Amino acid sequence: MTGGISPGCSRWRIKNMKNLIFLIPLLPFFGFLINGLGRNYLSKGLAGAIGSGTVLASFIISLSIFLQDGYATVSYFDFINIGTLKIPFAFQVDQLSTLFLLIITGVGFLIHLYSTSYMHEEKSEHFARYFAYLNLFVFSMLLLVMGSNFVIMFIGWEGVGLCSYLLIGYWFKNIDYTRAAKKAFVMNRIGDLGFLLAIFWMVAKAGTTDFSGVFAALGKPGVFTATDITGITLLLFLGATGKSAQIPLYTWLPDAMAGPTPVSALIHAATMVTAGIYMIVRSNVLFEQAHLTNDIIAIIGAATALLAATIALRQNDIKKVLAYSTVSQLGYMFLALGSGAYVAAVFHVMTHAFFKALLFLGSGSVIHAMSGQQDIRFMGGLKGKLRITYFTFLIGCIAIAGIPPFSGFFSKDAILLAAFEKNIFLYAVGVITAALTAFYMFRLLYITFFGSFRGTEEERHHLHESPAAMTIPLVVLAILSTIGGFVGIPEVFVHGGERLAAYLGLAGVPAFHPHVSHSTEYLLMGLTTVLALVAIFIAWSRYRHYREEGSNAFGKLLENKWYVDELYNSIIVKPVNRLGVIANNIFERSGIDGIVNGIGRLVNYGSRQMRWLQSGQVGSYVLLMVISMVLFFLLQFFLRK
Repeated sequence: MTGGISPGCSRWRIKNMKNLIFLIPLLPFFGFLINGLGRNYLSKGLAGAIGSGTVLASFIISLSIFLQDGYATVSYFDFINIGTLKIPFAFQVDQLSTLFLLIITGVGFLIHLYSTSYMHEEKSEHFARYFAYLNLFVFSMLLLVMGSNFVIMFIGWEGVGLCSYLLIGYWFKNIDYTRAAKKAFVMNRIGDLGFLLAIFWMVAKAGTTDFSGVFAALGKPGVFTATDITGITLLLFLGATGKSAQIPLYTWLPDAMAGPTPVSALIHAATMVTAGIYMIVRSNVLFEQAHLTNDIIAIIGAATALLAATIALRQNDIKKVLAYSTVSQLGYMFLALGSGAYVAAVFHVMTHAFFKALLFLGSGSVIHAMSGQQDIRFMGGLKGKLRITYFTFLIGCIAIAGIPPFSGFFSKDAILLAAFEKNIFLYAVGVITAALTAFYMFRLLYITFFGSFRGTEEERHHLHESPAAMTIPLVVLAILSTIGGFVGIPEVFVHGGERLAAYLGLAGVPAFHPHVSHSTEYLLMGLTTVLALVAIFIAWSRYRHYREEGSNAFGKLLENKWYVDELYNSIIVKPVNRLGVIANNIFERSGIDGIVNGIGRLVNYGSRQMRWLQSGQVGSYVLLMVISMVLFFLLQFFLRK
């Protein structure tokens, strides 16, 4: 065990901490093994208890480490040991990783609990399979944030990509769902290649993948050039664009809504999609020296935030609206990273986990009440029947809109303040996106819960509030969405604020110090809040009594998501498919298959001809033996000569 242990710790505590840290990812992995191997034998209640209980236990351990300041770097064994390259299987649990551990296991447990009721109609073996996938995902995500080097992080990185594929395609008999799963898998692999190349580059230059070793090499002359740092950070950012759904690798995330709604909440709102943000924040020492990369990150983040927000304006699938909202909010986080506000990015990861998980689970409650209906045009008037769902969904909408004092207000304004100092144009894009966010979220709220019911009589008869296993997580997340922002309340409000920045600073995350006056900060906050309130009022005036929206050219453009998927299909998918057909005809059928089949035909033909030698007549065998002997003697005679 190395480094990170507080001075004066007893040997017992050191050993105990080592075991506790190891248990955090191990418990969900055990849940995966038990549910996966026993899926044909476990009851639904037992499978749900194992899946949820293991994640709850990991949360309790993570919380105890947080409360005891039990931070450590623990090396268990050498994962790779070749020559001078040594890559240990080691965990680094510090303030940054602990915060993510609490988010992953805490929100993850609530989603597991919610799933025990939401998925109750599944058959027992499929129910256990679902929880096995969820547990494997949590294990992989914990591995990602706990790894003390880029290789262990990459193992978790690939693991969450695999689990995403399995969970999106959970209902694998639906061909559209399996296509969405394959799309997510392929697009993530594109980004993952960039991450892998960055690791190779670091090994070639620094001879290590440990965070401490790579960062220490930055201070040594002649190890990394400016070109090396720019190249490595750009490749790392490419990896982040895949996992965290940024332009151009963002189209997989809205299609990923094919998975069960709790999956959307866990993977595509609270955890997996934030992996790219975590990786960049963890590598902040590299990115601090790559100014070109930071500019690109800020621009891509702002563009993604705005593009996704415009698409969300005209989506009618309740989960698709939330999906594009997720892409937009992730763009906000990358805008913060590119502006050097790493703490603000992590802060928004935390608040976003609360209110977006709440919104997704709230949408699941609506879908559950509507017998599977996801089109908001056929909903309406639900607030009377689904009071808890409506109230918690309203809190989620207020939080994401950035209305004080809810959580999204503080994290969003921290990002916009950093953008304001970096570039006024990026700030303007951020402000416009904030107003659009308030508009499309309250459009969703009013169309879904206000006005008159527009569904079928059968759906009306089925309307009811969700059971306690679904509403309790909603209430808990609503509370966190209300008060969660006070963790990072800025200095402008409370003297001695910025506690989150001070906490993360202990893990080497640099704080962002604005150079504007308090009056300017108040003005910026007031501007975004007023714009959000105006957007909410416009949404209220237009959608509290739903009427069919007109289909003008621009509206159709937004409904069809700027035709980005069609563009990708035209310039990438179809040419690659054609190339595959050509390669199949020329190389596989005529080449590889031709050679293999030709050898087979040759052997077959030779066998047919040689079988005549096996006639079964003794005289023929004697004649062949004599001829062979004569040929042998002749061959020997000529060779000697």
